[in-house]
Amino acid sequence: MKASWEKLESNVGVLTIEVEAEQVNEALNKAFKKVAGRVNVPGFRKGKVPRQIFEAKFGVESLYQDAIDIILPEAYTYALRETGIEPIDRPEVDIEKFAKNEPMKLTAKVQVKPEVKLGEYKGLEVEAKSVEVTDEEIAEELKRLQQRHAEIVPVEEGAAQNGDVAVIDFEGFVDGVAFEGGKGEKHSLELGSGSFIPGFEEGVVGMAKGEEKDIEVSFPEDYHAEELKGKAATFKVKLQDLKRKHLPELDDEFAKDVSEFETIEEFKSDLAEKIKKRKEREARIHQEQSVVEKAADNATVDIPAVMVETELNNMVKEFENRLRSQGMNMEMYFQFTNTSEAALKEQMKPDAEKRVRNNLVLDAIAKAENLIATDEDLEKELETMASQYQRTVEEIRGILEANGRIDDVREELSAKRAVDFLVEHSKTK
Repeated sequence: MKASWEKLESNVGVLTIEVEAEQVNEALNKAFKKVAGRVNVPGFRKGKVPRQIFEAKFGVESLYQDAIDIILPEAYTYALRETGIEPIDRPEVDIEKFAKNEPMKLTAKVQVKPEVKLGEYKGLEVEAKSVEVTDEEIAEELKRLQQRHAEIVPVEEGAAQNGDVAVIDFEGFVDGVAFEGGKGEKHSLELGSGSFIPGFEEGVVGMAKGEEKDIEVSFPEDYHAEELKGKAATFKVKLQDLKRKHLPELDDEFAKDVSEFETIEEFKSDLAEKIKKRKEREARIHQEQSVVEKAADNATVDIPAVMVETELNNMVKEFENRLRSQGMNMEMYFQFTNTSEAALKEQMKPDAEKRVRNNLVLDAIAKAENLIATDEDLEKELETMASQYQRTVEEIRGILEANGRIDDVREELSAKRAVDFLVEHSKTK
C-alpha cells in the first residue's frame, strides 16, 4: 500500500492511495463470503454457490462495492498515518481504478488542520490575581452561613421588612380584568428576593399582618407573556402571615453546630484557608486563560468554517446537558426565550471561533515545543478515568475507541501540557 499527499490551497489537498492487487483480491474474497449467503442460485443451497458460478451469473463487478467498503477504512487510516495529515472533515473519495487482479487507486480530497504561524508565546505578561484573604471576605462567608442556618420565626406585630417571608393572597388585574396566572393563595414570598415583577415586593414591605393593599406595578417590556409586556397592573394583596429570619450568634456554639471545630476562631481560620485555596484556583485559571488568549492573539491562522460548526454543535450539546440537569429541555428554553437553535448558535459563534483558534494555537505550540502526549501519558490518563468511573482501563479504552474519542483524549493532554508550558514561561505584573 502506498500513500502520498499534495497540498492544493489553504488547508485543502489530495490524498492519493494505491492498494496492491493481492489486497484487492482478498477484499473480493471477503465480499463474496458476505453476499453468498444472501443470493439464490438454482441447484445450490444458500451460501454454497461456487465462486465461478456466482461470477458467471452476476459478474465479478457485483462484488466491487462491498470490496471497496472493506478496503477503504484500512487504506484511509494507513494513508493518514503515512502522510501525517490531520483531517477536520469527511473526505471526498474518488475511486479511479478498481478491478479484479489489478491494483486499486483512489484519491481523497481532504480538509486538514490549517497551518498556524506562531507569534510570541514565551515570556508573555499577565496580570496576577491577588490570593490574599481579607476580613471582609471571611465576614461575608460567615454571613452566608448565618443565613443558611437561620431560624424562621413568626412575626405577630410590626411591619414587613426586606428579608422577611410574607405569606400572601394576591390577584392581579390589567384594565380592571383579572389575567391568567395572576392569582395565588398563601404564597410564601421572600421580600427582596426579586422573585416577582419590579415594584411588587417593595409594595409588600411595610404591610402588617392581616392588612390588605392594592399594589400598582408595570410589567417589564421583555416579560415572557406577550399579552402582558409593558402593561400597567393592579395587584390586590392581603398579608396572611409574616415570618422573619432569626440569625444565630457568631460564637463558639455556632462553630460547633456548623463545623468540626470547637471555637469560632478555629472555624474562621479554616474558612480563611478554604477561601485562599479557592482564590488560588481562580488565579491559576485566570492566568491560564490570559496567557492562552495572548498567545492566540499573537498567532496568525485562518479558521476553517467546518471546525467552527463542529465546535458550535459541541457547545449546543453542552448547553442542552446543562438544561437537562436543571429539569429543562431545548424546546422549553426556546419557548421561554422566544428564540431558536439558529439564533443560539449565532450567539455562541464568537466563543466557538475563540475556542477553535485557541485549540489550534495550543496544538501548534505543543508540536513546536515537543509537548505531544506520549502513549505513557495516555495510559496514565486512562487509569485516572478508570478510577473515576469505577471501570477497567480496557473498558474505558474500548468505549473511547468505539466513539472515536481516543485521539481527542491525547489532544486534550497535549493542549494541557502546552498551557502549563505557557504559564511556566509567562511573567506576572
